[in-house]
Amino acid sequence: MSPNLAGSAYMAIAMAAFTVNDTMTKWLSTEMNMGQVMVMRGLIASLLIASIAWHRGDLARPLLALHPLVVLRSAAELCATVTFLLALAHLPIGNVSSVLQALPLAVTMGAALFLGEPVGWRRWLSIAVGFCGVVIIIRPGFAGFSVYSLYALASVACCVVRDLATRRLPHHIPAMLVSTVTAVLVAFCGIFLIEPMGGWRPLDAQNTTVLVAAAVLLVIGYHHIIKAMRTGDISFIAPFRYTSLLWALILGYAVFGDLPDLPMLAGAVIIVGSGLYMLMRERRVAPNLPAARSTSPSMAPDGL
Repeated sequence: MSPNLAGSAYMAIAMAAFTVNDTMTKWLSTEMNMGQVMVMRGLIASLLIASIAWHRGDLARPLLALHPLVVLRSAAELCATVTFLLALAHLPIGNVSSVLQALPLAVTMGAALFLGEPVGWRRWLSIAVGFCGVVIIIRPGFAGFSVYSLYALASVACCVVRDLATRRLPHHIPAMLVSTVTAVLVAFCGIFLIEPMGGWRPLDAQNTTVLVAAAVLLVIGYHHIIKAMRTGDISFIAPFRYTSLLWALILGYAVFGDLPDLPMLAGAVIIVGSGLYMLMRERRVAPNLPAARSTSPSMAPDGL
């Protein structure tokens, strides 16, 4: 198998793992509040990720976690996770996934506005068209609008801050150290959300099993994202991130009986089409530009 095909397969596996994890998390929201989910899943994920980081020697210099950009990135990931989980608990998973597909467009816009990244008129046009698709899905002022759609949009904004901070991180700071810090922070902050969100509910065997499986899927997804980014051409592999939307639509119907309506499908097609066009333009102009780099181990949000 060629490196590009292998990398694409790794990306597809990662997207499936992340989306099944999101489905499990949404199902758990009917059994417990999201603060409790953050704590339990975060603790399990923290142990798994920290053990990998320890084995690789990435925790040898823990004070690197105090670097201002690590703190900023972790805070942005925390906000992204909280807003994402709130949206996921109250909206069809396909709607949330569709809005999150705008991340490459938003990252490119953020890189142009805040990092001085040169962006031509064609990519600006694709960004504008893509966000028209987001507006169609959210449909503000029309029937079907939910305030929780704004939480999904806020999650995208937080992920942009996270990704831009990630790009500025010094190379000597290990990625697994950053992931460990993020996982621990999310689990810790979830403790303070349990009571405001309804209080602690005792865990039964079924819920515990789902929590463990969701945490393991996070690690599987993260592992395969890394393998994808280390195999083949990033601009060839990046479009396969959109397979997560297909999984979200299938699982949303199979598990929750959610049928996407016409505005949601139209908006999703516009967002994905704009993202694919941007990736195509970046592949012609130069590889490894912002939209492709948004398909990374720090994708929208890993749910740590």
